[in-house]
Amino acid sequence: MRSPTKPRIAYGINGYGRGHATRARGVLPALSERYEILILAGDEAYEALRDDYRCIRIPVLRYVSRPDGRRSVRRTLVRNTPGMLDLLWGGPTTDFVRGVLEGFRPSAIVSDSEPWTHRAGRELGLPRVSFDHYGILVHCRIPMPRRDRLLLRLESIMYRWMVPSPDREIVAAFFDGEPRHDDVTVVGPILRPEVHEFPATSGDHLLVYFQPRTVKVLETVLDALRRLPLPVHVYGPSRTGRDGNLHFRPIGNRRFLADLASSRAVVSSAGNQLISESIHYGKPLFLLPEEALEQRLNAQIVSRWGIGEWSTPDRVDPEALMRFLIRTNLYASRIPERRRNGVPEAVRALLETIEDLRTRPDRPPTRLLPRSSVNAGSRRESFHAS
Repeated sequence: MRSPTKPRIAYGINGYGRGHATRARGVLPALSERYEILILAGDEAYEALRDDYRCIRIPVLRYVSRPDGRRSVRRTLVRNTPGMLDLLWGGPTTDFVRGVLEGFRPSAIVSDSEPWTHRAGRELGLPRVSFDHYGILVHCRIPMPRRDRLLLRLESIMYRWMVPSPDREIVAAFFDGEPRHDDVTVVGPILRPEVHEFPATSGDHLLVYFQPRTVKVLETVLDALRRLPLPVHVYGPSRTGRDGNLHFRPIGNRRFLADLASSRAVVSSAGNQLISESIHYGKPLFLLPEEALEQRLNAQIVSRWGIGEWSTPDRVDPEALMRFLIRTNLYASRIPERRRNGVPEAVRALLETIEDLRTRPDRPPTRLLPRSSVNAGSRRESFHAS
């Protein structure tokens, strides 16, 4: 039942991977105390949040891989073209999201790289706050090689198309960046509340995590991990059970964190969220970044800090992993100075920004339908877009 006193906020979350949902978990408890929240998310984010928050499923733009696990440009374009045309010209998903917003009547939108809430919110004149990780590359000065700077210019075009001119940008990362303009706020890594339920201990197992979409790449790494003289807890593949020293486990919020907190080290792709949580627990990192500029830069920073190392799957063998294990004590000794919990500063920035935008005297009028005309939008709120 809707609160008669709380203002309402719509929160759009990109459902590609679990990192966006994990970041949202860090700030949603505090936001829920002040606002009535409606989440619009798809795929992994929807599944991760629907049991705890009011969620509506929406489609997701996502990469598509070839049989060898590498990204396929052609398949990605074919898979996403209908959604991109929907965003560009308006279509059933844009209409659906606009109807949901008209029925819910939020006073502002927070969006973590979710394009439909950005587009519909802009059409309706609603204040929009972008809260994500990739924005630190677009809106901040980050040292990087010239080749990567050129690639970032190309990727920034797509990012700005998906996140069109928000009123404010809040970017979260395990590393710092210098904002390019005043409307950008940089905060530290976002740790979900459950992280604090598990104290860090020093176990003898490796924790391995890869997205299911990279499982073909993972197979080459698993061959090397099978030959290590220690247990390996693997998250990501759809299978469960034991295969020699490999223990395949289903994704679960608390069980995963308990395993992470008690591990010796982490072998994974180079997502910002898992790096942040590994640093919190003091776990050295052996990173295998996906084919993405963001992940490659994350991995390079971890290596530069001396808290881990990175490689490509074709170069991973038991000898490389053993060399990493020999150095884990050295890497772990350097991690405490890198620990940071950005949740308090992120919550403060979000609350101050939302209140400033929704109450500012010069705020442009929204284009929501009158209350007597939103019945269709309210009904549509109960549907799941496919």
